[in-house]
Amino acid sequence: MFRQARWDEPVIFKLGQRGRRGHLVLRVEEEIKRAVGDVKAGLPEKLRRKTPPQLPELSEVEVLRHYTRLSQMNYGVDLGFYPLGSCTMKYNPKVDEILAGLPTITSIHPYQDERTVQGILEIIYTLSRWLAEITGTHEVSLQPAAGAHGELLGTLIMRAHHRFNQELEKRTELIVPDSAHGTNPASGIMAGFKIVVVPSDDDGCVDLEALKAAVSERTAGLMLTNPNTLGIFEKNIEEIAKIVHEAGGLLYYDGANLNAVLGKVRPGDMGFDIVHINIHKTFGTPHGGGGPGAGPVGVSNELERFLPVPRIAFDGKSYYLDYEKPYSVGKIKGFYGNVAVLLKAFAYILTLGAEGLEEVAEISVLNANYIIEKLKRIRGYELPYAQERPRKHECVFSAKTMYKETGVRALNISKRILDYGAHAPTTYFPLIVEEALMIEPTESYEREELDRFIEIMKKASEEAYTNPEGILEAPQNTAITRLDETKASHPKTMALSWRMHLKRTKL
Repeated sequence: MFRQARWDEPVIFKLGQRGRRGHLVLRVEEEIKRAVGDVKAGLPEKLRRKTPPQLPELSEVEVLRHYTRLSQMNYGVDLGFYPLGSCTMKYNPKVDEILAGLPTITSIHPYQDERTVQGILEIIYTLSRWLAEITGTHEVSLQPAAGAHGELLGTLIMRAHHRFNQELEKRTELIVPDSAHGTNPASGIMAGFKIVVVPSDDDGCVDLEALKAAVSERTAGLMLTNPNTLGIFEKNIEEIAKIVHEAGGLLYYDGANLNAVLGKVRPGDMGFDIVHINIHKTFGTPHGGGGPGAGPVGVSNELERFLPVPRIAFDGKSYYLDYEKPYSVGKIKGFYGNVAVLLKAFAYILTLGAEGLEEVAEISVLNANYIIEKLKRIRGYELPYAQERPRKHECVFSAKTMYKETGVRALNISKRILDYGAHAPTTYFPLIVEEALMIEPTESYEREELDRFIEIMKKASEEAYTNPEGILEAPQNTAITRLDETKASHPKTMALSWRMHLKRTKL
């Protein structure tokens, strides 16, 4: 049984005593005063603090002890298995982190003269060309800061395309499958489209007859993940592309990750006009804690004119920022995106090469199907949709029968997994699967680690059928035990900072 470190550790604002110091602030202030004079005298009155900042006062050892204890209470990809389906928490090679942390990277500033940052501009330009080749698109923008941000750019490009063709007033509908990521309809609505949902067929793929009935002269496009969120490859993708294109719409690829298809097939070759890639899911930068990420967008030749500015261009001698794009949707991110994440992706691709990227796809698919073959033999876990078809990078099991027979839900299984030292899979997504457990092993884990996870899932099943009351109380061995999730996520109880906490406690 796994035992997570559990310290009775308060927030840092409750530690320390007035007057404690871990550094000599006064000496630094005196040196500044001698060098440039009284800094406060040069500040406008409205910018001067009336009271000292509310900062904790601790010695160096107190700070070190506090954050070391917090790290011991934490869980991450360096500690164990992270089977989050769709979210894709793969291992991040440390060489990528080292490169992104070099002073030559961290010390540059986006306002520097272009002539002084030729190296990073070359890296970003080269990465865009690599991603265009990998996705089968004509041109790629690296500006979007995340997958959903990439989706928004994709839908804005759709909008710009139809406006350019003087059809925007009638092209008001965006089609999404019922298995789509929740951000797909949200992105479409933000771009001004109405959402039309098409159902999945018995194989878990887009129902072609429903799609034919949904398209019309009002169709702006279709947003589609392939392989889809069930891990199933849309075998009718060429027919789907034909249906959408004949209706005058565009086909958008939600590249939540490309782990299953790297080097095997390219979205552009499938017929997609717009492709976004969650770089932080495919090319080695896990996005735990909500970021940072990157969601580059590639487009066909016809749509290249609408990409955001600035674009990095090369005139044969030097790299420069090109703003002369009259049909561009504009700037969607400060400067040129999350450069540190992009640099890690550059290093990841450079290290692996074409053959290595293809091997990533092969191992990702192999690992997912290995888990499928083992789990479907365990009582209470059922594989919905097209059981005979192999999955790609991820798989979705249902605990529906287990819930009916024992009262133990998918959520309870996920909680119990934590007690055994593995992170929980994605739970209750996609919505078309009841009591869903969405598992993605990635290429990061060896067979022994997969077997350990499978054994954990087996133990959880056995407990559900022999001692369901006990599993309903899980987790018990984690630093923080079972939470009131409704209360924790409610706006009136959520406190994201010490200042917010103080304000809430005074109410």
